[in-house]
Amino acid sequence: MIPSVYVHLIEPADWRAALTAGAVRPPSLASAGFVHLSTPEQVHLPAQALFPGRRDLVLLVVDPARLTDPVRFEPGMPHDPESMRFPHLYGPLPVTAVVAVVPYRPPAPVVLPAPDDALGRALAFFTSLPIRRAVGLGDVPGGVAVLDPDFPHSRDNNRLLVTAPVDAATVEAAAAEVAGNAGWLHRAAGLMWPGADDVAAELARRGWETEQLVVMARPTGGAPDGPRAEVVDQGEVHGFWAESWREALAAEPGPRLDAAVEQLVGREHLNDRVVAVTDVVVREEGRVVAAGQLRVDGATAAIDSVLTHPSARGRGHADAVLARALDLATDAGCDLVVLEAAAQDWPRHWYDRRGFEVVGSVWNAVREP
Repeated sequence: MIPSVYVHLIEPADWRAALTAGAVRPPSLASAGFVHLSTPEQVHLPAQALFPGRRDLVLLVVDPARLTDPVRFEPGMPHDPESMRFPHLYGPLPVTAVVAVVPYRPPAPVVLPAPDDALGRALAFFTSLPIRRAVGLGDVPGGVAVLDPDFPHSRDNNRLLVTAPVDAATVEAAAAEVAGNAGWLHRAAGLMWPGADDVAAELARRGWETEQLVVMARPTGGAPDGPRAEVVDQGEVHGFWAESWREALAAEPGPRLDAAVEQLVGREHLNDRVVAVTDVVVREEGRVVAAGQLRVDGATAAIDSVLTHPSARGRGHADAVLARALDLATDAGCDLVVLEAAAQDWPRHWYDRRGFEVVGSVWNAVREP
């Protein structure tokens, strides 16, 4: 019987290079003629043999149905159990066959989404990206703490990512400990497991600010009609982002506001180090008035930061940005596009009218010191 998924253990930098090249081509492809794959139950063996003690690798979750080259089950290393056979892919591994990228941090359990599990793939994307781009990681109950001292104002880059159910007291204690050790300007946590509503409610009773984010998904293709947006170098969007952040953080005192805006714009280049990022804009008279970002990680793409300047709203610019992003996702071979939207804000309904469906929800929780 063919397993529901295969996995391939890889260095994050090698995966990012494969996203640009279109396929994973490890040295074994040239030397032995195949790419080493594993079933989920086997992967600990090559991990121990090839990467002993490593906790900074990722697992590529591969859909067997998307492979066009033959897979043969053959013996692995001589010291592996005698009856064990490993799947060997006799050809390069296309990035479009990779439905999720999951951090491999033994002994923490690994959750591998099925190819048809939109919520599982979305959660894998939204937790894997911050872990892979983090400067530092620390184990906490139910998940990890991601840290980046270069961007202390960014709650996204300095927070707990909790993927397994824990109670509110545990989240609060872990956040306090990490914040004290790391010198965080805030305490922040992402509650990234389905059904975290009760924990979020308890954190709110304890004085935390909580926000529910709906996870939305749609297949690629069928982009809405509209005027075309253009792809630009990310630097061309910096001024637009800075203006938006200044408006959002207007209550901050002057020097703190300047530092926060600089960091929130400056952090964005980190995403392209781990996934393939494309920035899309619409201009009026040469000035960027709408923008959005597409992030591609194998067969899964995410939409982020779709914004329109207040003076240019009502002219279809966001539709143009979204249409171009969806076209780019289709061209990249993705079959699923995901995003997060505030549960109590209007954009979720805007996305709903454009083919996105709610598949689940997560929570953000923040407490100022």
